[in-house]
Amino acid sequence: MMADLKRLYRELVSLEIELWNGIEGRLRAEYDLPLTSFEVLHLLRQRPGRRVQDIAEEFSITVGGTSKVVDRLEAAGLCERRANPDDRRSSIVGLTPEGRKLVDGAVKVFEEELELRIGSVIPEQSVRELTAVLGALRAAGRTLDAERKAAGQTPVQGARAPKQPRRPAS
Repeated sequence: MMADLKRLYRELVSLEIELWNGIEGRLRAEYDLPLTSFEVLHLLRQRPGRRVQDIAEEFSITVGGTSKVVDRLEAAGLCERRANPDDRRSSIVGLTPEGRKLVDGAVKVFEEELELRIGSVIPEQSVRELTAVLGALRAAGRTLDAERKAAGQTPVQGARAPKQPRRPAS
């Protein structure tokens, strides 16, 4: 069983890296847009009015790292921060018209790559089943991390961005 689990781990990690690099390659080639930046812009398109902390939680990365990505996007004129009417200690991040236009085009490339790399390979039912299994694995891992943290055993992972080969910080 352990050999199967190790192989599954290797396949999942390798797939994630290859998907990331393949999708990012197209986004950079067609929009000069790193995938990290696309992910943040795409989230802001889908769910406007997020705080930096909300974005960080969505992607399981640090608030500091997320703030740096938002800083770069803001400097490029793709998003803007405005005062949070509910909490003066934070700000709300929103897309600019230029950011919306960019992400609207880039999302088409993103969806095309997902279809080519996943949708054309496995049937829709398998996509749903695999998504459910991966969600269950992630939930179990978060529960384990919370239990370990409560017992004082190890720090909770997700407190920093994971190191990924060839995944540039953008």
